Amino acid sequence: MSDSVQSEALRKSVYRGRFAPSPTGPLHFGSLVAAVGSYLDARANGGEWLLRIEDVDEPRTVPGAAEEILRTLAAFGFEWDGEVLVQSRRLDLYHAALVRLQLDGEVYPCACSRREIADSSSRVSVDGGLAYPGTCRAGLGEGRAARSWRMRVPDHALGFEDRVQGAQRQNLAHEVGDFILLRADGQYAYQLAVVLDDALQGVNSVVRGADLLDSTPRQIWLQQRLGVPTPVYAHLPVATNAAGEKLSKQTQAAAVNPLRGSAVLADALQFLGHPVPLALRAVPLAEFWRWAISAWTIGKVPAVRGKFPGG
Repeated sequence: MSDSVQSEALRKSVYRGRFAPSPTGPLHFGSLVAAVGSYLDARANGGEWLLRIEDVDEPRTVPGAAEEILRTLAAFGFEWDGEVLVQSRRLDLYHAALVRLQLDGEVYPCACSRREIADSSSRVSVDGGLAYPGTCRAGLGEGRAARSWRMRVPDHALGFEDRVQGAQRQNLAHEVGDFILLRADGQYAYQLAVVLDDALQGVNSVVRGADLLDSTPRQIWLQQRLGVPTPVYAHLPVATNAAGEKLSKQTQAAAVNPLRGSAVLADALQFLGHPVPLALRAVPLAEFWRWAISAWTIGKVPAVRGKFPGG
């Protein structure tokens, strides 16, 4: 399906997009790029833009980071619709979904440790780790206790058309293996939480970084098994440092400075393939946003996974 056809379909429905940062640190340029892209695509399509704090991974959550992210977004002039959804307040919903999948036989308990998987698997997954070899698929061995719960995956290709990256296909059995929905430390996995939240919030268009492109077939499979709609996807280039590493807390990515106002937003928009007139780099935020919304065309976004902002 072409982008023009997808965009028309979104206009005929009520476009509902979202930005869903993880509060692992302050908002850096890479996160700002995702925020700008998702915001402009929603507003250019006359749609809603929701904000969700994805703090389901408690060990990685930094106290105070969520509040700092919200302050930064507000300082840049982002305006979101409705209340901010916080994943850590929705654990009962994730539990209910997991129980349903257990009753339907879609998931199974797994006793394998990372070391055991490393010793028994030779297939590298799309995430760079090892594809799960299905050791516990037929049941736990004698004396073995469950550490996690895994989603059964099909041995055939799942495909979707990405509005930026084009046609995508992935065989989950070969390239990922049965994936975890409840971790050994008791934390619900991102895949389960994001699918459930998008469905319950009525999100029908997901615009996010290409670092999540390989996760999308897992989410589509989970959507199918839960009987919820599949959104339209668009995966934006990920901002990297000079060494080609994704900007993140782990790579010491600097926080964006809202005091630079439209100049920083212009940098993000140019990163997404939209040249910004020099005069607009110093205008008030409201004026910049008006221009940016009218100028936005997702077809201009580079179809690459990663990109150095200065390159």
